[in-house]
Amino acid sequence: MSLMLAYIVLAVIGNAIIYFIGLLIEQVWPVASLPLYLLMFFAVLWLSWIVAVKITEPKVAATSA
Repeated sequence: MSLMLAYIVLAVIGNAIIYFIGLLIEQVWPVASLPLYLLMFFAVLWLSWIVAVKITEPKVAATSA
């Protein structure tokens, strides 16, 4: 459950950031705004999953022999 929650939070934050980046790109280069936004959108989904897995992985306690 915590993995999905972390993923959703990271994806929403990342998509909010790239939305505003997309708006800036549209002001400068309107033709490229959609392809760049889609590229960033899928990159955020992928990176959000990687980061969510890393931050929610179980911590392994050090064992002493």
